[in-house]
Amino acid sequence: MYIHKALPYVFVGLFGWSCKPNAPVSEVAVEFPVTAVFSKDTVIYQQYVSDIQAVRNVEIRARVQGYLEQIHIDEGAQVKKGQLLFTINDQEYVAAVNQAKAALNSAEAEAAALALEVERVKILVDKNVVSETELRLAKARHDAARAHIEEERSAYSNASIRLSHTIVRSPFDGVIDRIPFKIGSLINEGSLLTTVSDTHDMFAYFKVSEQEYLKLKQSKTNLNNEEVELLLADDSYHSYSGKIETMEGEFDATTGTIAIRARFPNPQNLLKHGSSGKVRMGTELKNAILVPQKSTFEIQDRTFVYLLNTERKVFLKSFVPLMRFAHFYIVESGLKPGDEIIYEGIQNVREGMLIKPLMVKPDSALSVAVTQSQR
Repeated sequence: MYIHKALPYVFVGLFGWSCKPNAPVSEVAVEFPVTAVFSKDTVIYQQYVSDIQAVRNVEIRARVQGYLEQIHIDEGAQVKKGQLLFTINDQEYVAAVNQAKAALNSAEAEAAALALEVERVKILVDKNVVSETELRLAKARHDAARAHIEEERSAYSNASIRLSHTIVRSPFDGVIDRIPFKIGSLINEGSLLTTVSDTHDMFAYFKVSEQEYLKLKQSKTNLNNEEVELLLADDSYHSYSGKIETMEGEFDATTGTIAIRARFPNPQNLLKHGSSGKVRMGTELKNAILVPQKSTFEIQDRTFVYLLNTERKVFLKSFVPLMRFAHFYIVESGLKPGDEIIYEGIQNVREGMLIKPLMVKPDSALSVAVTQSQR
């Protein structure tokens, strides 16, 4: 009986307890690696595809027609200036020289005879045997004979020059390229015999866009003599650094680029004419603001980080990256040195989350990146 009377009070008490507001629950901070945005003087490297050419690369062509009599060198041989390369059969050219020489001798003899005739006529004029007209005619014939001598002398010189072209010599120290003809081949005037490349130094031509050109001019007062490196096709570096020498005078209207030429020493003849590579150029940035790439993510065309506020809660913050440096972004705007951001594990972070930071020193992150960026 007493139990039934007490039940209503129990239910009322339970109902009243259940209607009380929930007690506040404290939020638990989650541990995440955190680092600080920092600034540092930085050297960034840009690579440009380059076309490697010998400082001199000359086609050796036949200047006369004839049969190839001798080949005095082999393909790939090192040659010196003036070294004999080819001999073309010279029989017809020797005959032409002899003929021209005989014609020259004949013209000189004729001129000598006419000179005597002038003297003889002059004596007759002085004795009033013949008129002045005969003397003028004699002198005119002598002048014509002297002119004929010059004509024959020119023909003789031309024949001698053509004879000399049957012997082909190297115009400078260099390396012989492919030889397409063999001994006994009929060579026409203008036929390509081989190519000689002067490879003691090499030119590397590379192109930069107008924007890159302006940035380079802003960061470097003078591009000439700027030191650069050459990355070869096997991703190894040429043993000798080069220097920028010059650039073209105008931009290519079709590509919007301008060509720059660098010179590289090549004492071991490792580089060959026509090979390819990449020119590597360093640019120093003062107080560059650096952010680890692993701390960033992209939404549409914007780049974000998770930034910590004074309450150790995270919120999204966008920034504008200027370029990449190893595993870092160089910041153009949006962040400043000292800003604390989530270093890694950003896929598990949500905005407004309370963070217990595990600090990662910026120098530690940078040292890893610099090591990976060095060759």
